[in-house]
Amino acid sequence: MQSYVKHHVTKKSDLEPGWHVMDAADKTLGRFATEIAVLLMGKHKPQYVANLNTGDFVVIVNAEKISVTGKKLEQKIYYRYSGYHGGLNEQKLSTVLEKTPERVIKQAVKGMLPKNTMGKHMLSRLKIYAGESHPHEAQVNAGQIQQSEEA
Repeated sequence: MQSYVKHHVTKKSDLEPGWHVMDAADKTLGRFATEIAVLLMGKHKPQYVANLNTGDFVVIVNAEKISVTGKKLEQKIYYRYSGYHGGLNEQKLSTVLEKTPERVIKQAVKGMLPKNTMGKHMLSRLKIYAGESHPHEAQVNAGQIQQSEEA
């Protein structure tokens, strides 16, 4: 007589997203973006499934202090197209970091997420701020209080 082990099936009601605050100061852009993508997808959790958004919320502070290696500041180019003739806009990484440093991290993480509706939902859980402060202190502290009560 054989016995079968029933596998755990993750349901939407089982999911409780956590909050992570990460400091981007002096971190390499690509390596930092992979850490963020793993947290947003939920691959760090044992109940990860590909068809549900099992990821957590991620808050990034000090986005303007991100670093890159090599000559990327002058050689890496970001493109935007307006949809009109001659509407291709090119900007170097250095100018984008000066104007909108949040966009650099968001673009890097977006490229590492799934290219479907689920990826858009995962990206919406990413909160990026150029400076030290962020308005999500209550959510982050609420998650820490719950963890300390369970322990």
